[in-house]
Amino acid sequence: MNRIRTTFNKLQEKKRKALVIFLTVGDPSITGSANLVKAACEAGADIIELGVPFSDPLADGPIIQHSFTRAIAKGATLNKSMEMVEHLRTSLDTPLIYMISSMLVLNMGVQVFMRRSASVGVDGVIIPDMPLEEASEFVPYAKSTGMSSILLATPTSTSTRLRSIVSTSSGFVYYVNVSGVTGGILAKPAEVSRSVAKIKRITKLPVLAGFGIKDPKQARVLSKVCDGVIIGSKAIEVANAASNNKNGIKALDKFIRSVRKEMDRN
Repeated sequence: MNRIRTTFNKLQEKKRKALVIFLTVGDPSITGSANLVKAACEAGADIIELGVPFSDPLADGPIIQHSFTRAIAKGATLNKSMEMVEHLRTSLDTPLIYMISSMLVLNMGVQVFMRRSASVGVDGVIIPDMPLEEASEFVPYAKSTGMSSILLATPTSTSTRLRSIVSTSSGFVYYVNVSGVTGGILAKPAEVSRSVAKIKRITKLPVLAGFGIKDPKQARVLSKVCDGVIIGSKAIEVANAASNNKNGIKALDKFIRSVRKEMDRN
């Protein structure tokens, strides 16, 4: 069974909500980012979303953009990200998901990318700049390898479009809290609740909320109305504010534990 599905089954049994942490591959280095992934899992992250650096990201705000720039300057590539995942899989069973630009997938070749990603231990793929209308170019190849294709739903998605999104998605549905880029201003919980409820009426997949979540309280409030939360910009900001990787690991550990503690209060 796919690690993502297994994780959600275990969380449901324990009546807990999922905490997904986004980290950039290669920031502060390949080894450094691998260390951050391990620390995040030990601190309570249920799933790790790995951002594969790209020079022109579509949906990412300044914090993640800058982390991509730093990673690329240090030599991070798609091939190195696969090597990192393969290394992590020697000691880590936590679900790992790529968030990646469609251009990187196309440059490698869709079939080759999906096959290689699955072979090193990637469990799912989020391609934020993939138009729904072009999903058939990517999703079947992911499915053939056993990987999940996680699509994004937004506050402006129509009912018809939502049905197409959930019918194409697997693993979970990623609900974008804000109309904008990562790290933006969080939508009001009541608005998120209405949108998530609308999605959950038409799918049995878990629905997770991401974009704009910056502190434990926000995570707790949102996790009451969805199946989990995704934190990216704040996690990167916390780790990067430290003077070195060792201190970054400590800071990230403290932050994730505080979020997990708040979410478990629900």
